[in-house]
Amino acid sequence: MENSSIIQRSIARPEFGPFVLLVVELAVFWGFNHDFLSPQNISNILAFTVELGLIALAMTLLMTSGEFDLSVGSLFGFSPVLMWTLFNSGLTSLEAGFVVALLVAAFIGLVNGWFVTQLKIPSFLVTLGMLLVVRGTALFVTSGFPQRTWSAEGSWLAEALVGDFFIGPFRIYMSLFWFIAAAIALGYVLTQSRTGNWIQAAGGNPSAARARGVNVSGVKIGLFILSSIMASLAGVISSLRTSAANPNSGTGYELEVIAMVVIGGTALTGGRGTIIGTVLGILILRVMRNGIVLIGVPGLAYNIFIGAIILGMMALHSWLERRHQAGT
Repeated sequence: MENSSIIQRSIARPEFGPFVLLVVELAVFWGFNHDFLSPQNISNILAFTVELGLIALAMTLLMTSGEFDLSVGSLFGFSPVLMWTLFNSGLTSLEAGFVVALLVAAFIGLVNGWFVTQLKIPSFLVTLGMLLVVRGTALFVTSGFPQRTWSAEGSWLAEALVGDFFIGPFRIYMSLFWFIAAAIALGYVLTQSRTGNWIQAAGGNPSAARARGVNVSGVKIGLFILSSIMASLAGVISSLRTSAANPNSGTGYELEVIAMVVIGGTALTGGRGTIIGTVLGILILRVMRNGIVLIGVPGLAYNIFIGAIILGMMALHSWLERRHQAGT
């Protein structure tokens, strides 16, 4: 009886569906192509997972608070452009340019949060406007051309963020450890800290949270700042790893990140979030993108699979929620 109860509680968790889907994905792609689980391919999946993953982790907290940020994709492209423009023009060192890029991203997050909390404008509209402003600025500054990046070779910043080494046959980038550290830290904040309670209360019932003394506006502004900084960091990591800084980088990433978070079980309406689920959602979409190419499906079909997964996971989460409320 006790074992049955444990199984029922496990199935009711929002992370259960994404976990099963990930296992099925791995089995299906490996069945079609045994090279899918080769050390080289696993290394490639992990390298690409980190960059969108960092943004998705911060987006989880923001969406749990009842908001979301459409400007993260444009910041992903803008921040490395800003860093390299400052460095290539001789105005700053690479490291100082990196700090400036993060500070500018934090300011953009502050502006987003202020418009949402003080002017009471929906985050969809605010961050959509900021997406256009930031992307337009990156394109204007560069005239649409990528920036020179090859001078980063040998920089301690590049080594700290994307230095690579081998563990047996697996090629590991330092960025993977930054992602793991961020997942652990934000998971702790969301589930084990007073701040996590504030975040969930702000998304679940803002009025009741304010009545209990929670600074809802402060919490949301802080999360917008975190979201922007993580998007900036992810963009810089991608730029250093690929030796490219394209002002169009990150186009469409905002929707893919939101999909990762929602697939993982975070409620789009706020009040409930899960970092573990988001990590599973990140892996689901990264594995999907990699796997369909390996088995010969045209990459242009990727969005079809994303849409189907979102619809399927939403139906599953809705069904599990109804069962939970019914006590079955």
